[in-house]
Amino acid sequence: MIEALLGFMAVFFMAFLRIPLAVAMAIAGMVGMGLLRGWTPAFASTSQVIFETGFHYVLSVIPLFVLMGNLVARAGMARELFTAANAFVGHRKGGLAMASIIASGGFGSICGSSIATAATMTRVAYPEMKSHGYKDTLATGAIAAGGTLGILIPPSTILVIYGIITETDIGKLFVAGILPGLLAITCLCLGVVYVTWRDPEAGPRAERFTWAQRLTAIRGIWGVVVLFGLVIGGIYGGVFTATEGAGVGAAGAFFFALLRGSLTPRVLMDILVESTRTTAMLFTILIAAMIFTNFINFTSMPGDLRDFVLQFSPHPVMVVVMMMGIYLMLGMVMEELAIVLLTIPVFFPVITGLGFDPVWFGILIVTIVEIGMISPPVGLNLFVINSLLPKVKLGTIYRGVWPFVMADIVRLGILIAFPAIALWLPGFMTR
Repeated sequence: MIEALLGFMAVFFMAFLRIPLAVAMAIAGMVGMGLLRGWTPAFASTSQVIFETGFHYVLSVIPLFVLMGNLVARAGMARELFTAANAFVGHRKGGLAMASIIASGGFGSICGSSIATAATMTRVAYPEMKSHGYKDTLATGAIAAGGTLGILIPPSTILVIYGIITETDIGKLFVAGILPGLLAITCLCLGVVYVTWRDPEAGPRAERFTWAQRLTAIRGIWGVVVLFGLVIGGIYGGVFTATEGAGVGAAGAFFFALLRGSLTPRVLMDILVESTRTTAMLFTILIAAMIFTNFINFTSMPGDLRDFVLQFSPHPVMVVVMMMGIYLMLGMVMEELAIVLLTIPVFFPVITGLGFDPVWFGILIVTIVEIGMISPPVGLNLFVINSLLPKVKLGTIYRGVWPFVMADIVRLGILIAFPAIALWLPGFMTR
């Protein structure tokens, strides 16, 4: 237990010195293993982790989904999604903010990145809301919160990383995110309703679309529906695995972008370079996390922590609530991926030891990460929007996002109270 705590302290200390997270975790894991088992086993274990992670077939899902997300981001599908959502809800109070949330959910279903979703919807939805007189607090808050849907509604990079670290079926994790994703859209839209109830001038009504215009707008999103149905439907029906689904999705996104005329040789090269950079970053962090996880698993920390927590909270559900509270506090001061990679080696054995479903816990983890991405002061989505809208003060974005943080906390409570929301669809999977 003491060795594990010293390892965590070493990682935090190196992070405080601005040493990259991957380097900090790799050093702490390798040194800790060397002190416990000897340097020869430590070096052998580290080299084995690097080799096995780099050549693991399942991990090919990461670059494929990253490529798929970059392709759809360049294909211009976000504008069609926003137009379709606006056609049905734009005439309500705060309707354009709701449309941005719904469109973010649709875009997240073919993108898998929260930052890309937030950045894309900022360019698409903010000018529309601004032209209709929306206050910056509601406009930026809705876009930031909607952007988080990119990592919950499948495909999701965070779910892939969670599945790899914990050896949980990635296909089931993807399918498990569908109903919680719909719940997330509902809760965030209710957050818009609350804001416009408190301040009707924050989100004026837009023009009402006719049914003919609505049908035309729906026809514009056929590519998104086909791509999502092809990937997730194939995984759900057992036609192919998550890795094969990633290949199908990347190929489908390429052809859609090609048919739309948005792919030039220069654009394609930019997409490939960006996908390579993102993949290299994720693999580096993942390998370092696996090295650190090996060290933690060799200590007695997971079992000791479980026994310690049960002394103060004998009810298993309360243990989960306590963990979520820790995640919420960490999310306000740390980067979200770092939190997941540092805490999963400790918390996951406790969760499985208490008999909870790892798929359900994975959805809770992603929900917590979503909240962290919009929680001041270090929510990544807030800084993404601020960089794209330099005239909007960061303090304004902070004020606008709090109602949606509260809506997400309510959603988290619902998912804890009713695990079936996440587990119902995976229960029907054929493989």
